[in-house]
Amino acid sequence: MRIFGIAGWSGSGKTTLLTGLIPLIVRAGVTVSTVKHAHHAFDVDKPGKDSYRHREAGATEVMISSAARWALMHEHRGAPEPTLSDLIRNMTPVDLLLVEGFKHEGHEKLEVYRPSVGKPPLYREDSKVVAVASDAALADATVPVLPIDDLDAIARFILTHCGLAAR
Repeated sequence: MRIFGIAGWSGSGKTTLLTGLIPLIVRAGVTVSTVKHAHHAFDVDKPGKDSYRHREAGATEVMISSAARWALMHEHRGAPEPTLSDLIRNMTPVDLLLVEGFKHEGHEKLEVYRPSVGKPPLYREDSKVVAVASDAALADATVPVLPIDDLDAIARFILTHCGLAAR
């Protein structure tokens, strides 16, 4: 399973880019899964639902399943947040695992960079940034810079970089 990241500061457009890339990569015959880092406390469950009640009662894990999908919720219950490697061990193998966020982890990644966000680019400090998708010209970039709105070019770059373009 190849692992490739989409990184950048909050508000740079990572999710928008990723949701545009996934269908292009799938059309290329590549199976894809994603893992996304959330910076805030989040909940996929809703108060009043049985699964919510199970967790609130103290269950460490609650799995909910239907004919369409299943989901596993795991409560840390005071344990440290798992690393990206810990999380990946729980994923079913696919051709390409796209990682959104986790910008400080050691996997190769494409940075989504918009100067208007007001944050410094990651590519200057992170040797794992192998390309940048941006809405600006970046004269100091030492990696390929792709137009942020050219989804085809970005998808081709990722597939080629990950050795999956021949599919």
